[in-house]
Amino acid sequence: MGEKKSFVLRVDSETMKAIEKWAADEFRSINGQLEWMINKSLKESGRLPKRKESD
Repeated sequence: MGEKKSFVLRVDSETMKAIEKWAADEFRSINGQLEWMINKSLKESGRLPKRKESD
């Protein structure tokens, strides 16, 4: 995955509650859930760069 960068994210309280519940349902941290959601969306939209396979 490479280097991780941090940033501030502002969301309304209802969205945050939904993310917290989803994360708990999936046994993930909120951060882990957000990473998973972003990664899934990028893959589905075809915007995630292809990983180089090592030999």
